[in-house]
Amino acid sequence: MPPTPEIHDRAAPASDASPADHRAGDPAIKTATGTAPAVGHVAAEAVTDALTALYPGFVHRSIATADGVRIRATIGGRGPALLLLHGHPQTRAIWHQVAPVLAEHFTVVAADLRGYGDSSKPEGGVDHAAYSKRAMAADMVAVMRALGFERFDVLAHDRGARVAHRLALDAPHAVRRLVLLDIAPTLDMYEQTSDAFARAYWHWFFLIQPAPLPERLLEADPAAYVRDVMGRRSAGLAPFAPQALAEYERCLALPGTARGICEDYRAAAGIDLIHDRADREAGRHLTMPLLVLWGEQGVVHRCFDPLALWRPIASDLRGEALPCGHYIPEEAPALLLERVLPFFSDTPRSPDEAAR
Repeated sequence: MPPTPEIHDRAAPASDASPADHRAGDPAIKTATGTAPAVGHVAAEAVTDALTALYPGFVHRSIATADGVRIRATIGGRGPALLLLHGHPQTRAIWHQVAPVLAEHFTVVAADLRGYGDSSKPEGGVDHAAYSKRAMAADMVAVMRALGFERFDVLAHDRGARVAHRLALDAPHAVRRLVLLDIAPTLDMYEQTSDAFARAYWHWFFLIQPAPLPERLLEADPAAYVRDVMGRRSAGLAPFAPQALAEYERCLALPGTARGICEDYRAAAGIDLIHDRADREAGRHLTMPLLVLWGEQGVVHRCFDPLALWRPIASDLRGEALPCGHYIPEEAPALLLERVLPFFSDTPRSPDEAAR
């Protein structure tokens, strides 16, 4: 893997290039006593042995965003920036099989979403706005700017893909190319909910129930929740490395994670739909090249037509089903790399080509 970037304890200036001063070994975090770090403040992060083993040669950082939130990220490689966003009930550990190869071509930034992993877990607020995909996307724009990147590619799975969708709508200048894994648009999935979908994605309707009922049930046995939710998908638990599974279980057991997960889903069923409908009414759509991949053994493939749903809201779209289930980065890492490396390296298509 190419040299890992040096990230100093700083509020970094933004640029498109990989910053020359990115290398391991930054000083300890230094902030005034009792004062929250300024937005863009980057500091070293102590991580578990499991995460270190999953990402050899990478560094781990804590970046301040808005309202006292700190996003934790694992960073490695050199070159153009590539942001990786995980889904539920997982963490940045999901990318461990593909990140080393991606880091041969890009500066890889694998972040924990707010409410997940080791990132901050704020209260959601009355309308769950703190977990709107708009707020979660703004975190990632702040993270990338703090690391020196105004413009970057995005590869995102599940909940992270919903954050990436909103990021690309709200900050189209920041996203060069976008890959979304195993989702259809949130608004369409809710509006086209069938009996089969509701039974398969029961957690969509369980996690949005008023607090504190779902939080209490998740907190009662976090490891069982992780293993039951992930293990009952098409591939069972076989695709997951023991260290990765240990990270998922550890992070769900952290104080506030159950609340953060529930607030993410509550926002998706409320304020996020308001934002999505406003975009459609205004004719806003994704303008950057978009690649959509999904598992042919998964629920999205069984219950929806992803390309048909993305086509009206994306001007430059391509995509396909892969022979796997929901957790593409861990079930089919080689196939994922085969699809995304050419896509991120491709030159932009002309308007005529994009329309075909």
